[in-house]
Amino acid sequence: MLTSNPFAELSAYIDVAVMQTFVIVMFALVVVGTLFDVIHKKSAKYFFEDWKRSKTKGTNQVGGGQVMSMAVQTLASEVLTSSEFCSTQRRIAHLLTMYGFVGYVAATAIMVFGCPAFLIPTSEAWPMLWHIGALMVCVGGYWFWFFIRADVAAEGNSPFNISQADLFILSLLASSTLALVWSWLGMSTLGWLAFGLYVFSSAVLFGSIPWSKFAHMFFKPSAALQKRVAEAAGSRSNLPAPADKPETLGSARGAPTNY
Repeated sequence: MLTSNPFAELSAYIDVAVMQTFVIVMFALVVVGTLFDVIHKKSAKYFFEDWKRSKTKGTNQVGGGQVMSMAVQTLASEVLTSSEFCSTQRRIAHLLTMYGFVGYVAATAIMVFGCPAFLIPTSEAWPMLWHIGALMVCVGGYWFWFFIRADVAAEGNSPFNISQADLFILSLLASSTLALVWSWLGMSTLGWLAFGLYVFSSAVLFGSIPWSKFAHMFFKPSAALQKRVAEAAGSRSNLPAPADKPETLGSARGAPTNY
């Protein structure tokens, strides 16, 4: 199962051009949805204005070389290793989901576009990456959903308490889970049902960006870089300097829970 390309079997029933068109449409939805989200929420305008304020109100001059250095630090810290998470479990779950999603999407594109008409056998590495990526998303995503979410772990709410903010994680989990189920069942009757639900959940995942937290993955690195620049410039985004008193978290009765 791990080394079989499910799209190769699917090509006997659905033309490869149809599959490729679907992937292109999903990519276009990501671009258009993210741009709409940026314009609608005025995120880009906020970042540019905050960037200007950090230069005018800052006490230090930040050069281009420093900005590039901070961009590399942001990439290595907040993006690649998610160091901003205080909770080790939250960090591991996030990294599993993030790297699993990247591998899952990249392998999908390679298997659909890398070998037109599937005349040449696909390298076993790509189907394996596709399956392992989907598994990583499921492990990290379900771990987060049932045990780590703030309203579940700290507030005691039911993990089945759903809101619009959960649209991204739920559609991502549905897409990854149904992909594995479809691959396992093949093109049987139940396999076709799983495939149809897989296509639907993927369309929801990539088509609901203006209403979900999908674009958060693009805003988060920008916000982290802007924070570094503001601190280096001395403006601190108009926030007061840290107090001399050491920060105290938690209480005598329990350890702090940071997310």
